[in-house]
Amino acid sequence: MSLFSLPGSSSSSSHPLVPYGWDADWEAEFASYDSEGLLAGRVIRVDRGQCDVVTSGGVLRADTAFVTPHDPMRVVCTGDWVAVEPAGDPRYVRTYLPRRSAFVRSTSSKRSEGQILAANVDHAVVAVSLAVELDLGRVERFLALAWESGAQPVVVLTKADLVPDATTLSYLVQDVETAAPGVPVLSVSSSLGEGLDVLAAVLSGGTSVLLGQSGAGKSTLANALLGEDVMKVHATRDVDGKGRHTTTTRNLLALPGGGVLIDTPGLRGVGLWDAETGVNQVFSEIEALAAECRFHDCAHTSEPGCAVIAALDTGELPERRLDSYRKLLRENQRIVAKTDARLRAEIRRDWKRKGAEGKAAMEAKRGQWG
Repeated sequence: MSLFSLPGSSSSSSHPLVPYGWDADWEAEFASYDSEGLLAGRVIRVDRGQCDVVTSGGVLRADTAFVTPHDPMRVVCTGDWVAVEPAGDPRYVRTYLPRRSAFVRSTSSKRSEGQILAANVDHAVVAVSLAVELDLGRVERFLALAWESGAQPVVVLTKADLVPDATTLSYLVQDVETAAPGVPVLSVSSSLGEGLDVLAAVLSGGTSVLLGQSGAGKSTLANALLGEDVMKVHATRDVDGKGRHTTTTRNLLALPGGGVLIDTPGLRGVGLWDAETGVNQVFSEIEALAAECRFHDCAHTSEPGCAVIAALDTGELPERRLDSYRKLLRENQRIVAKTDARLRAEIRRDWKRKGAEGKAAMEAKRGQWG
C-alpha cells in the first residue's frame, strides 16, 4: 500500500471516504458545500501552503491560500475535513469543516503562538521509548495537551523487547500508570510484534495521532500497524537513544484493521497552550485532594488544613507529582498571560498583594524586635 492509497471500505456504507473517518455527521456538515458543487475530502498531508487531500475520486493536490494562511490556529491541518474545488489548476481548498478536536502545542517562537499538530483526533497515542530512562514529567506534559485536545490519551511504551525481564517491565508500566491516571498504558515491541494486536484494536475506532520524541519508535510502530514499511526509519544513537527526524511531515494513513493514524515528526519541545483543563486531568488525584482543603483558594504550600500537603507528608502523594503539577500550571499561566490582558492584570494584582503581605509581615517582625 502506498502512502496515499485509497483502501476499500470494510463498512456497510458505500462512501469511499468511510475508511478515513467519514460519517453521517460529517456528511450533514458538508451538505451546504455539496450543493455548491464542492468536493469533500480529508487532508492527509500539508506541505508549504499546499496539501494532499483524499477524496472519493482519489488523492489530489490543492492550494490552501483561501484558508487564512497567516493565522497558525486557522491554517489547514492534517486531519481536517475540507471542501475542495473539483477542478482547476491549481485547485483550492475553500474551507474546512468545524473541528471536533485539535491537538495544539505552543510554538518555540517568541510570539507565543499555538500550532495545531492534528485535527479531528479521537485518540492521542504518546509513544515512549523503553530504550532510555523514563521521563515521567515529559509523559505528563504530553498527556496534558492530549486531554486538552478533546482526545482520549493512550501511552504506548515502545521497544519493550529491550527491557531485560518481565518484572522490570511490570514496574515500568506501573510507574507510567501512576503518572497517567485514567489513561491506558500498553507495552509493545514492534520488532517482535508483541502487544500490537491490543493497540490495533484500540485504534480501530476513529482517528489517532502518534506523538513522541525523535527515537521513540513512532515510525517503526506505524509501519508495524500498517503491515508494511511505509514510513522511513533511522536507527537511534547508541549514546543517548535519540533519533533523527525521519518523519518530516504529518501524514494521515488508513489502517488495514480499521481506524486512521496520523504520524508526526519527533517533538523536541512540547510547550503547553492554554491547557489548564488538561493539566488538572493529568493530576486528577491532586485536584481531588485540593477539594478537601480548608480554604478554597489554598495554594498548597503552608496553609492550615491543606489536604494536599497532608497527603504529601504521609507519602500518599509523591513529591515529584506535586512538583510537576506546579511546574505545568505555572508554565500554562505564563503562556496564557502573554495573550490574555485580563489574566496579566490579575497576575500583577496577585504579585502586589503578596508583596504587600510580605512587607506587612516584615514590619510586624521589626516591631516585635524593637
